Amino acid sequence: MNSLYETDYHQWLSNQVALLRNHDFDQLDLENLLEDLELGIESKVDNLEHFLINLIHHLLKMDYQTTVLKDTVATERVLKGWSVTIYNARRDINKLLAKNHSLNRRIEDALKESYTDAKNRAINAMNLYVNKNQQLNNNSFPEECPWSFDQMMTEDWYPLNGVEL
Repeated sequence: MNSLYETDYHQWLSNQVALLRNHDFDQLDLENLLEDLELGIESKVDNLEHFLINLIHHLLKMDYQTTVLKDTVATERVLKGWSVTIYNARRDINKLLAKNHSLNRRIEDALKESYTDAKNRAINAMNLYVNKNQQLNNNSFPEECPWSFDQMMTEDWYPLNGVEL
């Protein structure tokens, strides 16, 4: 069965499903099946982390723009673009969670795992546009995510700090 796994994955998978349905457990390609299941789980967690990084990254930039920089011309121009990205990230997270209910148990760990990367991306992205005397560093944002998952996923919530979209 290893050769079918390597040459025609979908046929191999269909065969494994049929064997499971028929309770032919002794004929399963357990080694590849277990590896495939583990990779599938990790792939979904990776997707969740990717979407969370994108969401947090843009929320951090929005928060910094409206809290620290307060440049009204830039604020009006960039916030709308970031709000679209935030909306899309929320939608992608909701779709992923709707299809994979077991990921709900992994949200807090994924959030912790994603925050550092999102923070670094926000620092790098903002530093492309701010003056040298305004350069951001690791201390420019909190050490841990300042928002809960539920708050970040609230459809019309943005860290605007009094600024209108």
